[in-house]
Amino acid sequence: MKATAASLLDLLLVLVFAALGRRSHEHGVTLAGVAETAWPFIAGAATGWLLAGVIRLEPMSAPFGAVVVAGAVIVGMLLRQVTGAGTAWSFVLVATLVLSALLIGWRLIAARTLG
Repeated sequence: MKATAASLLDLLLVLVFAALGRRSHEHGVTLAGVAETAWPFIAGAATGWLLAGVIRLEPMSAPFGAVVVAGAVIVGMLLRQVTGAGTAWSFVLVATLVLSALLIGWRLIAARTLG
């Protein structure tokens, strides 16, 4: 149950990241647009989930979140590069910081409040 909730929250937060990015760059926040922006990061987060599961990390833990962030950023940027989307260093940095805050941050908050 925790793993399902964690994966759904991660998915939601990657979508929030994509929507915020589209909004800040005035690309319009439509369902299709958010999906287009989010899919490489969702694929990367899924890769991170698989890797974190193989090494048997607890889905609600910060280390699990760090592996998910690494997957989202590395795989996400590689997929963006392959498809001709932007991968400027400033974007890589911002994506890493925002996804870290979101995907590790909620786990730290949950650990502190849920005990």
